[in-house]
Amino acid sequence: MREKAPKVPGKYKEQLYSTRNTKETVKMKMRRSRVLQKLRAGQVVACFKLNLACARPAEMAAIHGFDCIWSCMEHVPNDWSVVEKQIWAAKTRDTDVMVRIARDGYPGYIKPLEMDAAGIMVPHVMNLEDAKRVIRITRFHPTGRRPIDSGNADAAYLNIDLADYIKQANRERFVAIQVEDPEVLDDLEEIASLDGIDIIFFGPGDFSHAIGAPGEWDHPRILQTRKRVAEVCIEHGKYAATTATPENMDEVIGLGYRFLNLGSDVRGLNEYCQRQIAQFQEKIRKK
Repeated sequence: MREKAPKVPGKYKEQLYSTRNTKETVKMKMRRSRVLQKLRAGQVVACFKLNLACARPAEMAAIHGFDCIWSCMEHVPNDWSVVEKQIWAAKTRDTDVMVRIARDGYPGYIKPLEMDAAGIMVPHVMNLEDAKRVIRITRFHPTGRRPIDSGNADAAYLNIDLADYIKQANRERFVAIQVEDPEVLDDLEEIASLDGIDIIFFGPGDFSHAIGAPGEWDHPRILQTRKRVAEVCIEHGKYAATTATPENMDEVIGLGYRFLNLGSDVRGLNEYCQRQIAQFQEKIRKK
């Protein structure tokens, strides 16, 4: 026997029907990027890199005030579930996550954004055509042709109007490219003039390797390129980014860099372990 539908009291009918009206979308907006807010205000952004495939260091760095957490899919054995947890952990503290992608196909470019990472960073961009392809994959119309799926975290699981989602994603999510090879320098001016790239990140580590001077941080070509990247960014309205230390922070900010990576979980853990074991061994020797 077919059961009858339960009766709904009159005062609740309107509420019930309104929640079932699939034509109406909850009025929501994307979370604003903390990085972009600070950069657009002329401030300097502090970033912290993760090598540990875990969400806890992300939350710890966010607790201590970093603006951005750098999660890596290029060198770190992360999987997507770990990256998703890192994004969730950082967002609880209103901190951005930037995912450096692995460049293994276009889904890897957009999945971090759909997980609601505030931005992605593309390593080893080699020339102008390479940069244009990045824009085409990662930006919505009219800037690019990024594939659309608004059923994910960045669009609040269909709860942001599609047209608004496209506009907000282009405005509130950033794309960074890395200058890590001398070949790209020939096209640097043209790349910096492109709409759709926000940040140009000079990577001295791979650049030093590419020029045959690994780890020679004061090599003239490294210093020259670091300065040139900043100058080109300023000229074309992009934001210059690089790694920094307490020793050279004033210098790189003076050059015009506004996005600084200031350390990593593995470096901090190494320093702590070294200090603890040194203190232990010193105590043991004195006994």
